[in-house]
Amino acid sequence: MEGAVKTLTLLALFVAARQVNCQEAILHISNGITDREYCIVHNHSWTPLSQTLDGATQYPLVNLTSTMLCNGSGVSPDLVKGKALVVMRGDCDFSQKALVAQNLGATTLLIASNKSLITPSANDSDYAKVHIPLALMRYRDFLDAQQVIGEGMTVKLYAPVLSKIDASIAVILLIAIVTVALGGYWSGTCERDRLNSGAGLEGGADNKADSGELSLYSPLKVVIFVAMMCGMLVLMYFFYNVLVYVIIAIFCLACASALFSCFDAVMEKIGCGTVSFSIRTWNFSVRSLILAAVCISIAVVWGVNRNEDRWIWILQDLLGVAFCLNFMKTISLSNFKICVILLSLLLVYDVFFVFITPFFTKNGVSIMVQVALGPDASGEKTQGNMVEVPAEPQAPSEKLPVVMRVPRFSAWAQNLCGMQFSILGYGDIIVPGLLVAYCSRFDVWINSTKKIYFVSCCIAYLLGMILTFVVMLLSGMGQPALLYLVPFTLITSAVVAGCRGEMKHFWAGTTYEVLDSREPLLPGVLPSNPDFSPASLCPF
Repeated sequence: MEGAVKTLTLLALFVAARQVNCQEAILHISNGITDREYCIVHNHSWTPLSQTLDGATQYPLVNLTSTMLCNGSGVSPDLVKGKALVVMRGDCDFSQKALVAQNLGATTLLIASNKSLITPSANDSDYAKVHIPLALMRYRDFLDAQQVIGEGMTVKLYAPVLSKIDASIAVILLIAIVTVALGGYWSGTCERDRLNSGAGLEGGADNKADSGELSLYSPLKVVIFVAMMCGMLVLMYFFYNVLVYVIIAIFCLACASALFSCFDAVMEKIGCGTVSFSIRTWNFSVRSLILAAVCISIAVVWGVNRNEDRWIWILQDLLGVAFCLNFMKTISLSNFKICVILLSLLLVYDVFFVFITPFFTKNGVSIMVQVALGPDASGEKTQGNMVEVPAEPQAPSEKLPVVMRVPRFSAWAQNLCGMQFSILGYGDIIVPGLLVAYCSRFDVWINSTKKIYFVSCCIAYLLGMILTFVVMLLSGMGQPALLYLVPFTLITSAVVAGCRGEMKHFWAGTTYEVLDSREPLLPGVLPSNPDFSPASLCPF
């Protein structure tokens, strides 16, 4: 059952998300005593705004929400000249409203909307005609300003520049590399414990099965597994509104179990004792009961508050790290051949569902992005250069909880339109992490004191992640990280094995049914020499 839960959860992990180039800005309203700031949406390429509040020009605000301003009839130029206008959305294009306001002598046009705020646009011929700032605001925000500030309102419009290089990227990178390194180290430690316990390689298959660990050793099973993932992703695309709750439930169960495993391993490492007691024929550990209660509580708190953006990301990242660590420790790839097959297929899977599927979908959005962001996510549907902000409070749309999320710190104080996050899918940690875990176990098999395979693969993963973020920043859109991580990690591992003359053994790995732990993996190495390390055969 545990294996089935892990398998189902993995099917939902490999998603990607792209960042959007937001065109959100801030409306500062004041009467000299009280001031408020609200979210507005503008088109920077059409009517650019000041980047700072101090640099923005202040204008008196005239309330014309009783009209759509599709023509100038009934509006006195003396009333609006040199002032900012707020009018209602509808009946005509944004550019027509702007031209009418401009001809009347207005200096700024705010369009109040009861619908979602979208980036204003116009025909190419109209861009050159409009010279005044134009932005959309929520009508409910204007009513709030009227109630709080009252008469004599003045406004300033400004759009702070958000740096593409945000500290959240460094945090995401740190989370990823630490998780991969810890997961690989944990897998290697468990392998060494099995060898030292006397179970060895000879009875390793049964021992792994008894411990609940799963091993992928058949190429056919790997192909079937990836095919199931493709089918699961397509099902999520067509039946998202139902299956998303199934994934959320599985996520809570799997993460509670993973968090328990991580905490229990830490307790065991630091030598924390435990007290056991029996009730009839059942034995209970006080430490296990306390840990189980804590882990279940954390998962429940996340499940209940999963749509609270301001702080729930901390719990989601904690659960995500625990899940990835436990997955890398539990799921093992038996040899490098399986690693190559699995990672190569997942690379093709990632690229196909991100870059190819937009040619087949009705809205031109890739299946991967649609599933990752949810059907209500609008940033990708507008190709990254448009935004859409709800005009009224809405029930948050459910999203798959399979990404690390860190708020963009540069936009932390400017989230009037909604918080912005840097994200990384769990699959971008787990997939290369399985290869890192295999390298760590192989170091144990060959008794490498320098852990050359493990360290080299971790460095390759770090370089691959750095390249992923560099390309993302240069291109202005999210990237399928496996496109860079898979070649970096596979090629690095193969080069190390080839340099050391161990490719044959690295490729074949170990079959637990055949090899005996009392014999070295490499021929010609005497088991009686415990200080011998095959790493000495290679200068690194």
